[in-house]
Amino acid sequence: MSARLLTTFGVTVALLIAANSPRLSSDTTPGDSEAFLQAQLQPLRSLSGGDRQRVTDLLSRMTLKEKVGQMTQLEIGMITDGEGTALRINPEKLRKAINDYGVGSILNVKDVALTAQKWHEVVGAIRRAAMATRLKIPVIYGLDSVHGANYVAGATLFPQPLGMAATWDPELMRDASRIAALETRAMKIHWNFSPVLDVGRQPLWPRLYETFGEDSYLASVMGVATVRGYQGEHLRSPTSVVATLKHFVGYSFPTSGQDRTPAVIPEAMLREDFLPPFAAGVRAGALAVMVNSGAVNGIPGHANKWLLTDVLRRELRFDGVAVSDWEDIKKLVTMHHSEATEKDATRTAILAGIDMSMVPSDYSFSDLLVQLVNEGSVPMSRIDEAVHRILMMKMRVGLFQESADHMDMSAMVGSKANRDVALQASRESIVLAKNASSVLPLASSSRVLITGPTADSLPALNNGWTITWQGNRPELYPADRLTVRGALEKRLGAHAIYVAGAGYDKPIDIQAAAKAAAASDIVVLCLGEMAYAETPGNIDDLSLPDAQLRLADAVIATGKPVVLVMIEGRPRIIRPIADRVAGILIALNPGMEGGVAIGDVLMGDVNPSGRLPITYPRYPNALFTYDRKPLEAQDPQFEFGSGSSYTTFEYSGLAVANETTTFVRGIDASVTVRNTGKQAGTEVVQLYVSDRVPTHPVKRLKRFVRADLAPGEVREVKFHLTRDDLSYVGPHGLVAEAGTFTLLAGGLSKDVVVR
Repeated sequence: MSARLLTTFGVTVALLIAANSPRLSSDTTPGDSEAFLQAQLQPLRSLSGGDRQRVTDLLSRMTLKEKVGQMTQLEIGMITDGEGTALRINPEKLRKAINDYGVGSILNVKDVALTAQKWHEVVGAIRRAAMATRLKIPVIYGLDSVHGANYVAGATLFPQPLGMAATWDPELMRDASRIAALETRAMKIHWNFSPVLDVGRQPLWPRLYETFGEDSYLASVMGVATVRGYQGEHLRSPTSVVATLKHFVGYSFPTSGQDRTPAVIPEAMLREDFLPPFAAGVRAGALAVMVNSGAVNGIPGHANKWLLTDVLRRELRFDGVAVSDWEDIKKLVTMHHSEATEKDATRTAILAGIDMSMVPSDYSFSDLLVQLVNEGSVPMSRIDEAVHRILMMKMRVGLFQESADHMDMSAMVGSKANRDVALQASRESIVLAKNASSVLPLASSSRVLITGPTADSLPALNNGWTITWQGNRPELYPADRLTVRGALEKRLGAHAIYVAGAGYDKPIDIQAAAKAAAASDIVVLCLGEMAYAETPGNIDDLSLPDAQLRLADAVIATGKPVVLVMIEGRPRIIRPIADRVAGILIALNPGMEGGVAIGDVLMGDVNPSGRLPITYPRYPNALFTYDRKPLEAQDPQFEFGSGSSYTTFEYSGLAVANETTTFVRGIDASVTVRNTGKQAGTEVVQLYVSDRVPTHPVKRLKRFVRADLAPGEVREVKFHLTRDDLSYVGPHGLVAEAGTFTLLAGGLSKDVVVR
């Protein structure tokens, strides 16, 4: 190849931002991923000159201690006693936080989700205390509403983000995020620590289910949808919350696969695979970023000035608030051992670019930072910069304007309309990975054995960040939500038989399950994972526990058809049994409505349309992503983007307007899709590009469209690709090389020469 276009790394991210910007032409199909981005990347309404002047005036009147207070974030236990329904404000603790230290933010729950009444009581007390201070600066409350308002009792809960990515439906992602924002804001809470824009390229990582999968383009589209759903058209709307892009950056690719452990990521890979979703989120207007708890290339995230200042601020042009993760400034001493004392760690983190410290359980940060400024170790200009960003965020979200008697929206929490959207999302997230001899849908007259550790578990359907941090207390889950067992028993009545068979990692009554299987027509075998979050979810091997494999062997040995339902937050290895079962559904934590959704798919009331947002590995040590290099042999269990339907689709006519083009003109492509089956279905049309260079990925996702097709219906899907889509990040910057590119869609390919 020739005609190389190189830029320095100093502007590479700016170009990557452009690569994630809308590039819509008249030849682009309405409703495709790029059309969606164009609609979502419109700027939020800016503040008035009066608002900006108010922030400037406030800052000029603040003492050093008041400024440092704004940079301090404490957990709820610092102002309360008790937990759950017994949680109550401690007036002395509250006075110390608000009056003595001027704390700028409070976060989190104490153990379990709170009712609307309790949230209003707590947040209302905080606001009243703040309004009684000298400058009346409101406190902003923050919460992890990861898959809905999961710390609000009775809230609508959606599939986890990895499950939402399996829908390949950004409009639905935006709608789900709007509901999560509404139900969070109804608690008088304005700050959401979501979305996770870490790209999930390490399947062992226990936070994989919080990501949008392994591809940076899919993660960018779904991430932008989430940001705009949370923040709405105007942040002062009573249904909007601040979105937080996390965890900047590289957190999701630890070498060991363990949470909060080091990553080694070459700079070109960091820019190619991990930065684009953050760049897109910044362009979508996100007002906050949370920082990587781990270390990248030997430098802890909270001490990495190059990433936090040079890249995030100067290259991506982010002007919002950078908040630390839980206790992570302290962990520069206790975990990373990169600083000798907490005072040293505080100085390093603030100078690196942290604006607010999630301390969260003492006042050490405030005391130490005041000392550092008074000693001249941290300049006042850096403090003013951070506090200005914090006050601007509070102004933008309407905290200075909102009165204590602002409208109560708590009656909308968990409404039927909201749950209907969650059910739709759950249905769209289910992936039909195998359907030999059309074993599915199930016949309503069949005798069905339902067995396995995830068959009767709401925590397995939801995973962590559900009512509690770990999501693992079934007694706290709503009694009216159905598990897979409950959904099938409701549909099949006496034809449904349930035998537990095995727990997550221990046998219970495997012999009883085998006996019941022999007496049934078909077995629905539900395996996978129980609930976990963050470090408690660390594992060393993706293989399923022996007890689950023994249960599978026992029911398969009966000779009855087995449909395997994998309910999981990461891809557990099913190679020992995958070829011996007739059908496989993959349910990536489909949420509180997931039992009903799985039942609907199994019974054929819903035609599955989910597509994998990850490569599903066949072996524990063969963890390649789909965009591997040509020299990397790969034999996954299931490919990224794969998934079947109860109908069939046929692709034809992959064509380009000009078989020879230029980077300026770009590529106009089209492909025709026909529903050749007997029922309506949805096909996710995916366009990939390959440039046939041994050091480059075999292919990269560039566009996708969800196409709803009636039986016999034909649709022509059009795409437009630009120079940015045909470029890559090389060792010295962004590169566009002339040569032959191959377009791939639906098993078809088409070469284009770009000059």
